Amino acid sequence: MSSTAEATADRKARRASWLLSLPALVVLLFAASGPLLIIVVYSFLSPGKYGNVDWVFSLDAWVGILYSRDIFDGTYKLADAHLTIFWRSVKLSLYTTAFTFVVGFPTAWFIATRSQRMRAILLFLITIPFWTNLLVRTFAINQIIRNEGVFNTLMIWMGFIDEPVQIIYTDFAVFLGMTYVYLPLMVLPLYATIDRFDMGLLEAAHDLYASRWQVLRTIVVPIVKPGIIAGSILVFIPSLGAYVTPRILGGGRNMMIGNFIELQFGAGRNWPLGAALSVTLLIACAAALLIYVRFANRENAHG
Repeated sequence: MSSTAEATADRKARRASWLLSLPALVVLLFAASGPLLIIVVYSFLSPGKYGNVDWVFSLDAWVGILYSRDIFDGTYKLADAHLTIFWRSVKLSLYTTAFTFVVGFPTAWFIATRSQRMRAILLFLITIPFWTNLLVRTFAINQIIRNEGVFNTLMIWMGFIDEPVQIIYTDFAVFLGMTYVYLPLMVLPLYATIDRFDMGLLEAAHDLYASRWQVLRTIVVPIVKPGIIAGSILVFIPSLGAYVTPRILGGGRNMMIGNFIELQFGAGRNWPLGAALSVTLLIACAAALLIYVRFANRENAHG
């Protein structure tokens, strides 16, 4: 009787948990899965004459990701412009991830090794940029690096240059802006990992005459690796799909995948291609997340 009662109670508990989760599941279905399903369907349709779609099945959007059709003879060739945009997006995202790690790791280590009160102050300062809208922060960078901005004005006044250095509307400007925007997303996971680091291991390594490089390579990096991976994912994924920063700092000449997708839904009037690009970007981000999850599970399996 007791086992039957326990089974009944367990079923009731599971039923109650599903009922409590039902509102969130409904919101997730209609607010997230629903629009995504529409985008997937649009990617297999034909573009309308003035935007929107014609409900005619077509794979042209998926073919158009990598190939373009000649308007005269209908032959296909590699879409060099598309590949250039893809490569720029991946390249700048990797550069941003690497540089935020180079800057964020010593920053996180410095914060984690301060007193408790100082840690709280420094973490507060790290999170201050999140209080400001992304658009405002990007315009702030624009005012610093534009031809008449703070940097060029100061360099000319100090006599280092005779005319403004062209920084704005370049790949470097986009890289600089994304580094500034996403740096806190690298610092915070690294700090969370380093904060749990046993500093006694460093003393033991020095007692065994290990060099600083050996300590960093064989002790510090393996232990804080989950924080490195988490921070890299948090920086790489939003960088890959960034829209505002490349749009303002890169202009129309240095667009990334996010800008290219917006162009298809806007002036390009090719909604199926924009939908196919969106799904492709989603698959790339999901692949990165799956790699992180697999790595995290492997780390947990090894303790």
